[in-house]
Amino acid sequence: MNNTREVDVVVIGAGQAGLAGAYHLRRSGFEPERDFIVLDHSPGPGGAWQFRWPSLTYGKVHGMHALPGLELTHADPARPSAEVITGYFETYERTFDLRVRRPVDVRAVREGPGGRLLVETSAGTWSTRALINATGTWDRPFWPRYPGQDTFRGPQVHTVRYPGPEAFAGQRVVVVGGGASGTQHLLEIAPYAAATTWVTRRPPVFREGPFDENAGRAAVALVEERVRQGLPPKSVVSVTGLPLNDAIRQGLSDGVLDRLPMFDRITPDGVEWDDGRRVDADVILWATGFRPAIDHLAPLKLREPGGGIRVEDTRAVADPRIHLVGYGPSASTIGANRAGRAAVRDIRRLLSEEPAERSVEGAGEPVAA
Repeated sequence: MNNTREVDVVVIGAGQAGLAGAYHLRRSGFEPERDFIVLDHSPGPGGAWQFRWPSLTYGKVHGMHALPGLELTHADPARPSAEVITGYFETYERTFDLRVRRPVDVRAVREGPGGRLLVETSAGTWSTRALINATGTWDRPFWPRYPGQDTFRGPQVHTVRYPGPEAFAGQRVVVVGGGASGTQHLLEIAPYAAATTWVTRRPPVFREGPFDENAGRAAVALVEERVRQGLPPKSVVSVTGLPLNDAIRQGLSDGVLDRLPMFDRITPDGVEWDDGRRVDADVILWATGFRPAIDHLAPLKLREPGGGIRVEDTRAVADPRIHLVGYGPSASTIGANRAGRAAVRDIRRLLSEEPAERSVEGAGEPVAA
């Protein structure tokens, strides 16, 4: 226990969900560095947004909701989203004096003495009474495996390392994946590539009309039911469908978004189906999504037989000290905000802290730096 620092709450991750949780801790009177600590493994502010490809401008971002307490205003839709949102997160951390420590890699969370948790990191160990896990998915890109994959002569690239459309100039590109990233990549690459082919496991579902609040609640409820059962969460987008906007309509009209079913094998020169079809390819781009980055929680044995962690609201059913925000139904910007608030509310109850016992200035708002 030498050199172990004690706090009430450790927040792992400083993306949207982690910052929302830290904000509500501050609003409840918890002091950064004294009562809670925010640990982030990224080199700077911005969460996963700082790693987004330059061609993903802010105007192409689907439903970016402001963090609690500070609106994102006057953002130029033509600027890269990485620049816009990284700057916004940096301002947010400074405004509310959240004192994020980075870069810090969390290696494991274990049971500690006295009913506390030990958070082992590259910067030492923290002993905590509660944990807000907000590690997202960006660090765990999902790569499906197919026969012959290792024989392909060209590069295979995942969305996590997408270099932008110019890198595919003059090449034959197979894009795998039916989500928002897959369609965005296709529409960007098509003007540069010699040819593009789109393959997905299931036929894509395009959503007509506005996505209202009731539809949003219904979609979130489907994802929430999975995590309540201890199954691995699906993304909210997987149950909402893809918005049928002008760019998608043009892509359908031009044939760029003509979809083929998933191939059966990969060859040195392309992909093949059992029915005899084949497509020659120079590059395979895997827009196949991500999985929750929660391996550091493995020592706590929270996973259910179904492969996921059972969660009620944000609380791990197997351990009420652990809150997962940005996981499952809260893996959206508005969901992350709500989850941060809910997690702090439960943690205050867990720690038996009454609101009056922790007072801050400014009518209950965090004190700006």
